[in-house]
Amino acid sequence: MAAKALKANRLSDGEAVWLSRTGIWETRVTLARVEEDADGIAALEDAARTATADCIVVDAELIDMEIRDGAPVPSKLKERIRALGPTVRLDLGKQAEPESRLGKVA
Repeated sequence: MAAKALKANRLSDGEAVWLSRTGIWETRVTLARVEEDADGIAALEDAARTATADCIVVDAELIDMEIRDGAPVPSKLKERIRALGPTVRLDLGKQAEPESRLGKVA
């Protein structure tokens, strides 16, 4: 089974967020909770339903993840771009933050 994380958009401001291991919706994908077994993935799905019903997030969905250098990274380019921000200027968005461990998108 492929590793999965739960991504969504925060309802209050539309920011892309990922459910963390502590149950907090974080703006940095490197803090995402990653699950690889059926029980863990089911728990992520339950968290998505609860957060959506509580009007915390919208568009919650599971995405494929991989672990690189000990940090979770989205498998698909679309999700890496969502995690980092604009691709036209690397001095803007989350990729400009020093704690970003994803590096360049391209």
